[in-house]
Parts: sequence; structure tokens; C-alpha cells
Amino acid sequence: MSVPIDGGGDHRHPHVQAAFCATLVDEWVRSGVTHAVVCPGSRSAPIAIALAEHRGLSIHVRLDERSAAFTALGIGAALGVPAVVLTTSGTAAAELHPAIVEADLGGIPLLAVTADRPPELRDVGAPQTIDQTRLFGRATRCFLDPGVPDLAGRVGWRSVASRAFAEATAGPHGPGPVHLNLPFREPLLGRPDRGASVPPGRSNRRPWHQQLFGPVPPPDGLVGGLVRSGVLSPSRRGVIVAGSSCGDGRQVLAMAAALGWPVLADPRSGLRCPHDLVVATADAILHSGRFRAAHLPDVVVRLGRPWASKMVNGFLAEAVTGGAESIAVDPSGRWVDPERQVATTVRCDPAAFARAVSRELDAVGSRRGEPDGPGIGTWAGSWRTAEYAAESVLRRLLGSGGAARPDDTGPAVDVVDAGWPEPLDELAVCARVFAQVPGDASIVVSSSMPVRDLESVALRRDRPPRVMANRGANGIDGVVSTALGVALGTQRATVAIVGDLAFLHDVSALVRAAGDDAPLTVVVVDNRGGGIFSFLEQAAALPPDRFELLFGTPQATDVVSVAGGFGWPVTEVGGGSGGRDLDRVLDEAVAGGTASVVRVAVPERRDNVDRHARTNAAAAHAVDAALSLG
Repeated sequence: MSVPIDGGGDHRHPHVQAAFCATLVDEWVRSGVTHAVVCPGSRSAPIAIALAEHRGLSIHVRLDERSAAFTALGIGAALGVPAVVLTTSGTAAAELHPAIVEADLGGIPLLAVTADRPPELRDVGAPQTIDQTRLFGRATRCFLDPGVPDLAGRVGWRSVASRAFAEATAGPHGPGPVHLNLPFREPLLGRPDRGASVPPGRSNRRPWHQQLFGPVPPPDGLVGGLVRSGVLSPSRRGVIVAGSSCGDGRQVLAMAAALGWPVLADPRSGLRCPHDLVVATADAILHSGRFRAAHLPDVVVRLGRPWASKMVNGFLAEAVTGGAESIAVDPSGRWVDPERQVATTVRCDPAAFARAVSRELDAVGSRRGEPDGPGIGTWAGSWRTAEYAAESVLRRLLGSGGAARPDDTGPAVDVVDAGWPEPLDELAVCARVFAQVPGDASIVVSSSMPVRDLESVALRRDRPPRVMANRGANGIDGVVSTALGVALGTQRATVAIVGDLAFLHDVSALVRAAGDDAPLTVVVVDNRGGGIFSFLEQAAALPPDRFELLFGTPQATDVVSVAGGFGWPVTEVGGGSGGRDLDRVLDEAVAGGTASVVRVAVPERRDNVDRHARTNAAAAHAVDAALSLG
């Protein structure tokens, strides 16, 4: 009697495979994994069943592997712990690549698990079989392929799972994706208690391997040297640029107060709060050429990731070209320097760096004092005056409401009437969403116009919401799926801000099983095409019809019909009272705690360019007037 090649010679092998998978899943749960995103498939059955049968996991089933991967990415970004995303073999595995690239460049933990055919079925034309060895190239922190499970390898099963988790969370290059490729032989269904068993784990449900790590301090003597040499000194004209991964905001603000330096706070930093040294409107302020020329800093300290704003980044590059000292502090020491201007990159926890600076300034007796006290200098004071001036203009023009500070002690500013009473344009949508959602909510913003608009108009407020964006690769791919993952992971209100093209690009995120819900509100800013291209040289250089064909790319598909067809409740907002309507709709959607779509009709893309220009001009005029720079 012959034995089929794909069955192997051991009748116990399906049970061994089941035990292997149960071991992996148990070890991941011991390590802290709480979510798994599963895509349907046959070859992945052993691991899918093990995931579903473990009581410590929440299972989310997604049909599209690309969307599934971004959903897992969102969970990992929200929780700081990797989620498992599981696919069957073949092109299903390849669909994970975009999210893995984003996880790599964004420093987000992710466990990508792909089922595979056994070695004897590779390179012989077997169906759903591709070369999955190191499928994602250099984009993963680690690639693991332990082979078809057998009893001889049982002693290492827990180690494989534990190492995968450790590499995804605490590897030398920081958090990121790990790829586990798991080949299985048919028959695929077994029982872990028959012919094999799950090897025991550590006592007290500890992980098999523990990576003990904490915030990395700055190198010995570095901060002291920077302070004693006068680089970090209240006598210098410095700026602190705070982006995502900037660490504990309290430490950052304490360092700013000690130095008397303004903090240019990206919305993703969590620092757009009522503090006199926080500058939220840097993009608007720097549209004043007079202010830029008079406020080039001597020192630039960048904590975490840079802004998206070309205006801010261009200003900082101009300062460094002019001789400013440049220091970048990143917890993983990532090389994020597109302008090639950073002189010193410090691999350490930004909060530890900030704390060390404050201590050193105390030690040498060189400390500016509290920002609202007599110690604040003219350097920080002029930035504060500009912030209040630009903020006042933006609140009036965009109707974003709310108070940025507990009193009204800011300077009086003459506001230029930009000519529209309560616009609901692209800027206003971002301003209102940031001002309106609760402080315990999350905003996931698309990496095209929305992230830039949010940087421009998200004004200081008490308890700002958490802001997230896929700024690793900076693409629009998977934004709705990422937001879905954030909502599933936190189980708290999550609002995504996307354009119509980003929404349609990720439409498979709307596919969901009956009863599967999440507290996600997707705000679709519908300008009927790719709005960001209207700001680029193509818009002026090409004939309108050619530009629309290749770049504007308006779609015939209707956002409302698409969302409604997938069973998502849809609300439409627009018109003269659109701002108040959007506030009300957001309140209702967030309070409802279920998935919904809000389509916001905004002016045509060409008009949007003019509105941005007029808003920035009004802000620049107000800054010049407040500082008498005219």
C-alpha cells in the first residue's frame, strides 16, 4: 500500500500539528497578545482553530488579507502589543506586504503568520503555492520558518512563539513586524491531546523568553556636555519639535520651561494642550515671511518623528543650513532625516533625555523658570504672541470652537475677514473633529491632505485626543482598516478622517460579519478626487483634462451608496450650517458606539487651494500685526 506524499508516513501528524499550533497560541497569550485577525483559508486551518479555541484571544475575521493586515496594524499601534494576522498560503500571504512595510517603517509590532505547503509540494506546480521564504525581504524584524511540525522539535515550540513576540516588540531596531511561515501537511485537522501534547510552559504563566528592557537613557555625559557647552541653554534661541514617539509630555514641557524654548507640537505628540510654550499653529505662523526671517533658531531639538508640514520642515532645514545645531532624539535611533540636516542622533527615550536636560540645568543653576512667570524671555514670548494671534484667526475662520487656555490673557489681534462666515471646507472639518471628539477617543488621519490639514488647524485644547497616522510609508493604503483596528483594540470611540479616494481605496474594510461592530466613525471628506495634487506643480503645468485624468482622478462611485451597500449607517453633512451639523453628528456617532460613515461635502479642489491660501494669509497678517512686523 502506498502512502500519499502529502500525508506523510505518521498517522499522528495532524495531532502533532494541532499541538504545535496550540502551543504557539498559548505562548503568545502568555506574552500579552489579546487579538488575532483571521482570514479564511484551508491550509491555515490548524492555526486558525487554535486561535479561535483559546479563551484569551479576541478573534476578528476579515475576508481581504490586505485589509486584515492593516486591521492588525491598527491594533498593534493602539495597544503597543502585536496582534496576529493569519492567512493561508499563496497570494493570500503576499497581500500582507503593504501593512508589513508600514509596520516596519512606523515601528509598530505585528505578528504576520502565513500558512504554507510542505517542502515536497513546492516548485512542482501545486495550487496556492508560491515561494514564501523571506517573502517580505528586509521589511521584517525577523523571519521564522520552523518547518512542518514534528515531535522531535517539540522542545522548541514555545521558544519559537516567544521569540517571535520578543522580536516584534523589543528587538534592537525597535518594534516592528515578524513573519512566521508555517508549513502544514494534510490531513490538517487534529487534536492536540491525541498522539501529541502541548508542552508545559513556565510557571505562573510567564513567557518562555523574557526580554527585559526599559526606557533607554541618554549616553553618559552627553546631556551634561550639551548643557555645559551652552548648546542647551536658556540663552540660546532654541526650538523643541515634538512628534509622535516623543515620550512623556510632562517631561518635554518641563524641559521646555527650563530652557524657555517653544515646543512645536505635532498633533501626534499629544501636546496640543493649553501651555504657554506649546505652539500648535507653527504651519500657519511660518507663512509669515517676516516672522520666519526674524525667528530662525540657533538650536533645533527634535523628539520623535518629524511633522509632515513642508512649511515647518523647510523652516528647520533653513535654520540648520544657516548654522543652527541640530539634535534628533528617537527611542530606536531610526534614521529619519530626509533633509540630511541632523548633526547628532541620540538613541534614547525622549522623556529620559528631557528629564536629564532639566536636571543638568538645575545642577549648573541655569534655568529659565516657569513659562507663565517672570522668567519667560522675549524669544519664547514672541512665539507665544504669534501662537495666540494665529490661533485667534483660525478659530474665527474655521469655527472650531473651544477655549485654548483657561483665561483670555492673550494679546488682542485684528483678524482679517477672509470672506466666508462658517465654512465647512477641508481645513474646517479637521479643526472641528479635533476640537469635538472626547479626550479619551482616538483620531486616525489619512496620510494625504488630512494629516497636513490637521497639523495646520488642530488647536490647543484640554485633554487632546490621541492622534495616529500611517506615517511610516506615508501612503493612503489601509487607512480605514487601520482605524478599525484601533477601534477594535481600544474599544473606545475612534474617528477616521479620510478623503474620498482613500475611502474607496480601502473599501474592503467595510466588509464585516453579521454582529461584528466597532466604535468607529469614518469621516469622509469628499472633494471628488485627489485634493493634494492640486497643491503640486502638476496642477499648473498640465492642461485641466490631462490633470484630471492622471492626478485628480474623480471617481464615478458614490461614497454614500458604497457605504450603505455594505450596511454602514451614513450621514451626509454640508452646506452653510455644515459646521454645526458636523458637531452634532460627531457627538451622536461617538455616543452611539457603533460603526458609521459621515460624508462631508466640501468645495471643489481648486477652490480648496484658494481657501488654504486665504487662511494662511490671514494668519500671517495677524502674526505680523501682533508682533508689529509689518
